[in-house]
Amino acid sequence: IGWLSNVFFSPSLSKGKLCPLRASIDVLEGEYFFLCYLESMQEHFQEGAYTINWYKDNAGKQELIKETHRIVSQMNFLEFWPVELGDSGHYSNLTIQKWTLNVLERNKSSCFNKNHLTTEIKNAGTGHSLKCSDLSVNENDSITWYKDCKSYENETERELDFETLTVQHSGIYTCKILISHEGKIYQSTNTIKLVVEADAPEAVTLEIVGRHEEIETEIGKEEILNCTGFLGYYMPEDASLYWLINQEFPEKCTGIPENEPSICEEEFKKLQLGNKFYVTRLLQIKKVTDEDMHHNFTCMLQADERTQIKIVKLKKGNTRDLPVHIFTTGMVLAVLFPCVAVAAVFVCVMFRVDLVLFYRNICRRDDTARDGKEYDAFVSCLKDCISPTEEEREFALKILPMILEENFGYKLCIFERDVSPGGAVVDDIHSFIDKSRRLIIILSQNYISDRAIYELESGLHKALVERKTKIILIEYMPISDYSFLPESLSLLPSKRVVKWKKDKSLPVNSRFWKNLRYLMPAKPTKINIKGHYNNLDLGSQGPQPRTKGCDFNEVA
Repeated sequence: IGWLSNVFFSPSLSKGKLCPLRASIDVLEGEYFFLCYLESMQEHFQEGAYTINWYKDNAGKQELIKETHRIVSQMNFLEFWPVELGDSGHYSNLTIQKWTLNVLERNKSSCFNKNHLTTEIKNAGTGHSLKCSDLSVNENDSITWYKDCKSYENETERELDFETLTVQHSGIYTCKILISHEGKIYQSTNTIKLVVEADAPEAVTLEIVGRHEEIETEIGKEEILNCTGFLGYYMPEDASLYWLINQEFPEKCTGIPENEPSICEEEFKKLQLGNKFYVTRLLQIKKVTDEDMHHNFTCMLQADERTQIKIVKLKKGNTRDLPVHIFTTGMVLAVLFPCVAVAAVFVCVMFRVDLVLFYRNICRRDDTARDGKEYDAFVSCLKDCISPTEEEREFALKILPMILEENFGYKLCIFERDVSPGGAVVDDIHSFIDKSRRLIIILSQNYISDRAIYELESGLHKALVERKTKIILIEYMPISDYSFLPESLSLLPSKRVVKWKKDKSLPVNSRFWKNLRYLMPAKPTKINIKGHYNNLDLGSQGPQPRTKGCDFNEVA
C-alpha cells in the first residue's frame, strides 16, 4: 500500500483510528477501508461548522457523495463498509487534499492479490519485525497472521517479531484484522513479501545425514554401510568422519580384493553440492557373520569442537534368495517365451485358413443371413463354349458346383445352367451378379467370348468401384501372360487367387477347396466329405450343361 510515513491522530481519537498521509491507495474488494483528512486542515473551517462534504471525480466533474449504509461520512473520515470495485476513483473534500483509490479484485484461489503487497528485503542473521496495517487500533480487534496462506504459529499481535532471520523465514506474510460494525464482522488485510538474503553463511547445526538405523541382511551377504555428514556452508579444517566397531577402529581398505580384511574402512571423502559441504565414508563388510549381528557400527562426525554420532545395527531379514532350481526354471521360461510367441505367430500365419474354417464351424457363423442376396456366388467361365479341352468345361460345369453345392451347401449361379435362353443377356448377367455374394472367375487362355468379357468387366466394376461384390479368381491352368485380361484386374489382392492343381486338388479336404471356402462367405452347413471326386457318378448326379446356352450371339 502506498502509505507515507507521516501519520496523524484524527479528531475522533476516541474511536481509536489513525489518519495516514497518503495520496494513492490500493485496497482489496470486500474489505473495510476509510479515507481521512489531516487534523491541521480543520483550520480552513469556521468554529462549529464541522460538516464535511466528500466528492468523487466523475468524468471530470466533482459529484457530491451521499451517505448510505455502506458509505459513511463521520467527522473527518469517509468509511466504506466494505469497499467495492466500483469505488475506484479520485476523491477530494473542501481541503487541498486529494486521494486516488484503486480497488483490486480479490484472488479466489489465494489469500492475497500479488498486486496488493509490499516487499521487504533483509539479510540473514539480523532481527526484524513485520507490522500489520494501521487501519484499526481498537484493542478488541482480532488479528491473525498467515505465512503463504497458512496460519502462522498462532501469532495474534500487531507486530510479528524475528530475533534472528534465516533464509527459511522468506515467504509471503498476510495480517488479517477482524472489525465489528453494527453487528457484522468486516476484515482488513495487509500482505508483506519478506525476502531474506544469505549474504553471509548461515549458522547451521553440524549433523549426520540420517538417523540411527537397523539394516536387514543375511549371513554371508556383502554389506556396505554409508555415513555422510553435513558441515554447513564452509569446509572446517578439522572436519573428520570415521567408523567405530564396538568402540574400536576398523582396518583400512587396501584396494586389493584378495588382501582385503573381512571388515574395512574406505578413504575419507569431501563433497560440495552448490554452496553446501559434506563429508562421507564407507564401511565394507565382505561377508556378514552371526557375530556381526551383535556389533554396534558407530559413525563419528567431528568439526569445530562439535561431535555427532550415528549407530547402525545389522539384523536378520525375512527375505531369502530364490532356490537355484526356481531361478533356473524362471530363466529357461524367460528364454523360451519369445520363441513360443514367434512360433505361435508363425503357426497362425501358415494355418490361418484352417483356423478360420474351424472357427466358423464351431461358432456356426453365417454371413449370408438377411443380406438380400439369392446366390452365394456367380460362376463366370472365361472361354468359348467350344473349348479345346473338355477338362476345363467339366471343371466349371460339374466339379465346381458339385463340391460347393452338394458337399458344402453353397448355392451357385451358373449362366449356362441357370439362365433360360431368349432373354436379354446383358440384363441377366447384371442382375445375377447383383444377386450374388461372390463372383468366381475361372481364368483360361482360351478364346474369350464377348459375354465372358462383359461378365468380367461388370464384376470388376462392382468389386472395385461399387464395392458390392468380392471376386475370387480360380487359375485353372498356369498362366504366364495376363495381357488378355483387363488391366483393372491387377488391382485385386493376390491373396484372392486360388490355383487348381489337377489330381492334387480333387479331394474334398485338399488345400484348394479349403482356400476356396475361406474366400467364400461363412455359412453354417453339415459338411459331407466324400473321399474323392472320381468316386462320384458324374453322369447321374452332376449338373447338366445346356447344349447351346454358352454362345452369347446364339442366345441373344
